[in-house]
Amino acid sequence: MDLTPFLASTGNGTPEEGLESIEIPGRVAVVAKGRFLLRALCRSFGGYSRITCAVTDQEMCLDYLAAEADDPYELLVCTDYLETGNGFDLVREARQLHPKLHAVIVALGDVIPAECIEAPWLEAVVAEADFVDDQQPLQAAVMAVLGGHSYRSPSLRTGILPYLSCPRLTPREYEVLDLLASGLSDREIAKRLVVSDETAHTYTKRLLQTLSVHNRLQAVLKGMRCGMVQI
Repeated sequence: MDLTPFLASTGNGTPEEGLESIEIPGRVAVVAKGRFLLRALCRSFGGYSRITCAVTDQEMCLDYLAAEADDPYELLVCTDYLETGNGFDLVREARQLHPKLHAVIVALGDVIPAECIEAPWLEAVVAEADFVDDQQPLQAAVMAVLGGHSYRSPSLRTGILPYLSCPRLTPREYEVLDLLASGLSDREIAKRLVVSDETAHTYTKRLLQTLSVHNRLQAVLKGMRCGMVQI
């Protein structure tokens, strides 16, 4: 999936990780598994003007990076699991081609492969589990790499995952969680459930309250950790 051509027509995002407050001097590439995570990571930047590559697979991202060699990218944010390829392999190849490129990997598997732990090309890795605690690990990782530092989010530094409480959802909450994980907006959820936009927004708000999270990204990631949803 290539979301890049549609970013200019989708307006601003809804910042969820504070990245809109970070000054990034160059262009940004975002690569993630599935429509939801791709859109959620793009929304983290607030405005989309800096993102000129938003795709779901490794080779498509490398094509973008190669095509823009004269105006190189500043930052690559990707998940470890992709539609095709792997985030760790992507970062390794991307930084070989563009040594000055900064990269942050969101580890949905909450682990760094053993062969990559000490790799010099691996700047920053954020464990999926650390998003749920609202610690804004992605913001910390981006700030670190732009400042020339490495970063590992708390779970990766300590080897201890944060306590996870999995509440029971109602059938409607499960339905809304599935639709969120599919990348649907409140308006699209309203059409799917044949309810008003206001009612769909209320459904989403109640789901966040039940899961004790602050935003959609946290909701879906917690749902994944609790085995409630897949992307």
